[in-house]
Amino acid sequence: MNDWPGGWNDSHDRYGAPRAHRGVPQQSRGGYDAGYGGHPGYDGPGAGYDSGYSTGQVYGGGNRGGYDGYDAYPYDDAPPRRRGPRFKSVVISLVVILLTWAVGTYFWADSKLRREVDLSIVQDRPVAGEGTNYLIVGSDSREGLSAQQRKELRTGSAAGKRTDSMMILHVGSGGPTLISLPRDSYVEIPPFKGSESGKQFNNTQRTKLNAAYSQDGAPLLVRTVEHNTGLKIDHYAEIGFGGFAQIVDAVGGVEMNIPQDIKDKDSGADFRKGKQTLDGKQALSFVRNRHAGTGDSDLGRTKNQQKFLAALANQTATPSTVLNPFRLYPTLGAGLDTLVVDEEMSLWNLGSMFFAMKDVNGGEGKRMNMPIAGSAPGGSLQWDKPKVQQLVQQLKNDEKVTVTSDR
Repeated sequence: MNDWPGGWNDSHDRYGAPRAHRGVPQQSRGGYDAGYGGHPGYDGPGAGYDSGYSTGQVYGGGNRGGYDGYDAYPYDDAPPRRRGPRFKSVVISLVVILLTWAVGTYFWADSKLRREVDLSIVQDRPVAGEGTNYLIVGSDSREGLSAQQRKELRTGSAAGKRTDSMMILHVGSGGPTLISLPRDSYVEIPPFKGSESGKQFNNTQRTKLNAAYSQDGAPLLVRTVEHNTGLKIDHYAEIGFGGFAQIVDAVGGVEMNIPQDIKDKDSGADFRKGKQTLDGKQALSFVRNRHAGTGDSDLGRTKNQQKFLAALANQTATPSTVLNPFRLYPTLGAGLDTLVVDEEMSLWNLGSMFFAMKDVNGGEGKRMNMPIAGSAPGGSLQWDKPKVQQLVQQLKNDEKVTVTSDR
């Protein structure tokens, strides 16, 4: 005999349950088989066994994989920890914070846009085609630059401002196309009304394209481009020397692969062949260089400008800049302070312009010079009119551009 409840012995476990014997039928996870008997404490088939223990009320009811009346998993019915509401609250809070930040950033940036160009005063405008056309202008404006900055950037100190670069960016279903307009292009400046004076000028001039901007600024430049191409300009964006250099510095410089050594005392360009990261000062000297490593002077320079602007857009329109406030705000601040746009330009339009330039750099679009036929009076460049007409028609129809420029 022993002192265990239910008579612990070699044939029974501590709960009084008979142990299995070879060749004796036994039910695996319920009560005992009705034909089993002959052991102490067992009253016969179907009689059950009473050890003095509860029939399951203490441990939890039901036969759940253990012996009759005994729950082998007493905590199965414990209520689960409820994490859903807390998780949802955290997610909702994060979404609200992100939306607040995004909306605040949008209105902050929108308020800084300098919408100073009124395209509604441009006369005799062509019919609009498919897609969106941007006229992107780099001016030699020295606005906001100190005497020391002008010296460091080698901008000179000439009064007023002139166009240093001009490009048409077409954005549409046929893929973005970036077309440089050499400032030495020989064009017609049509009759116009002064944007500030209101005076009407009725004579037609045949001269270099950059003369249009120097005479009456952006409105006359847009009118001249539209007159000579037949392509309607939807939006205008212009940036000066200082703003250009600040944007480059704000994004931490722009990596360029320079194909050959360049040294130009006028622009300050001094580069060795190969990959390198250009800061604002170096970038400005690179895009302004006309005398070294540019081939055909103005045409070669426009190609360098395209490459650099596309690379700048490619590096700026990235998650590492857009989602990082410590890079986004300085970059936007540097650009928006000096970027002059038309009155109808929205941040959405501006973003579309930059992402299209990024696509051009990524090979999803095309970049080219306006097709040139040869030289014109005064060392200017004559456009290839049949090719220009074909190019404009493809842009108007929003088709993939197949026209090429030989230079």
